[in-house]
Amino acid sequence: MDLRRLTSLTLAISDEDPVTALAATARLRKEAERLEGVLVRRARNRGVTWTEIAQALGVSKQAVHKKYGGRGLFGGQP
Repeated sequence: MDLRRLTSLTLAISDEDPVTALAATARLRKEAERLEGVLVRRARNRGVTWTEIAQALGVSKQAVHKKYGGRGLFGGQP
């Protein structure tokens, strides 16, 4: 997703129509989850540890490893 689309969704969140704002929030959340996965994979491919990733995300090492480590896509070593 490009920056213009993210900006558009972010602006739509403050729309006066709550349904429009909720729909934009849901799309933005989905995109954020996708981007997080891409960045975790990129970090693992560059040798970043699960501990470092967890710290960056503000979660425990166990939480980030549980979410991404078992997929086999992210260099699943602890």
